[in-house]
Amino acid sequence: MEEIKVFAPATVANLSCGFDVLGCCLDNVGDEMIIKKNDLHKLRITKLEGQDLPLEVDQNVAGVAVKAMLEKLQSNEGFDIEIYKKIKAGSGIGSSAASSAGAVFAVNKLLGAPLKNIELLPFAMEGERLASGNAHADNVAPALLGGFTLVKSYEPLEVLSLPSPEELNVVILHPQIEVKTKDSRAIIKRNISLDKAVSQWGNLGALVSALYTNDYELLGRSLKDEIVEPIRSILIPYFDEIKTISLESGALGFGISGSGPSVYAMCRGEENAEKVKSSIAQFMEKQSITYDLHLSKINPEGVKIL
Repeated sequence: MEEIKVFAPATVANLSCGFDVLGCCLDNVGDEMIIKKNDLHKLRITKLEGQDLPLEVDQNVAGVAVKAMLEKLQSNEGFDIEIYKKIKAGSGIGSSAASSAGAVFAVNKLLGAPLKNIELLPFAMEGERLASGNAHADNVAPALLGGFTLVKSYEPLEVLSLPSPEELNVVILHPQIEVKTKDSRAIIKRNISLDKAVSQWGNLGALVSALYTNDYELLGRSLKDEIVEPIRSILIPYFDEIKTISLESGALGFGISGSGPSVYAMCRGEENAEKVKSSIAQFMEKQSITYDLHLSKINPEGVKIL
């Protein structure tokens, strides 16, 4: 195989109670990438459409991720990478993770798949390090593995795949302002009260249980964040109003997607999700902010070959 085209999915990270450890993969929101072998023994980014991002390998998350993988494999193969960005940078739904994960997945396939998808995580995380200053895995893990994922530990890196209840749908609202991950991380408090910590890990444990037992009501009660959301929500226009509208329209839970400004509403069933989406749209149409609105099932597969 000399060439491959892949769909690199968007992701929702943190999921309220799982800061830096939880994420899920979206099914119909993402980038497309074409990777071709070249005879120059060089890694190049030859095309980038949709966003104004660097073509230099060392300044692009896809380039950095693939370069790290090729060095580890001691490969001198050359590749040309084309990126068609449909996820806006700084949107909070894993734009950098999609590029990083899609690139290492595709190059691994062109090399004959010497690595399993889970073994690609450390390389994709290098792209995240470039983008945010922190090599977090809560976006790249669901992008590569699909479904819901839990980062059990970073040192050593251990990531677990969790079940995805079939009726779950996610409504994603992206108000078109940019919140840079580096800036959003900078405002988070480094010390928290024991009471809030106990509440947070109680919700995290309950959410994992809900995924295994298909307990949608418990899942909704677990999507709560007393630590990060109160601070980051200040950066997101109309956050409280949209949260209230979503929950009153039947959403199971509502929170910030990644570092924002995107927000998500987790819903049971497509009909309910459409109702929530419609209610959010009606509210946003009265505001002066341009926005994108998506509805997606959970993608159980992750990066897909097109």
